[in-house]
Amino acid sequence: MKLNDIRDNEGARHRRMRVGRGIGSGKGKTSGRGQKGAKARSGVSINGFEGGQMPLHMRLPKRGFSNRKFAKDYAEVNLGLVQKAIDAGKIDISAVIDHALLKAAGLARGGKDGVRLLAKGELTAKVTFNVAGASAGAVAAVEKLGGSVILPAKEEAAA
Repeated sequence: MKLNDIRDNEGARHRRMRVGRGIGSGKGKTSGRGQKGAKARSGVSINGFEGGQMPLHMRLPKRGFSNRKFAKDYAEVNLGLVQKAIDAGKIDISAVIDHALLKAAGLARGGKDGVRLLAKGELTAKVTFNVAGASAGAVAAVEKLGGSVILPAKEEAAA
């Protein structure tokens, strides 16, 4: 590998299509927009438009809002990707798999509130996870193989 051999992957860069530049370009005259009508014009935003009638999403009553300031930020990791990393030797199955270990293996990006384990893919190794959250399917899949999922204890509200 030499510096002068380095190239982008095939299809990584794509020239933009110059439309309306003659019949020979394949995108001349109507520029691939068909004939006339609102969709052929510029500045079109058809989504939710009901021909001048008040759109449904504006007719329905609104109430409250979702404050994103308090939303949790989890890095989502699928069991299939964990198994791939184990097979590749990036993760040691004898250790407890936590956020730091998954981050080091390149599986958990971001997630300032920890990792959430999801059940997509198949796990074949017996492992122990220490994560902030896990789906019911993921917990079942790990425990079926004799592993365990350690979750933080839910704080009971004294009422």
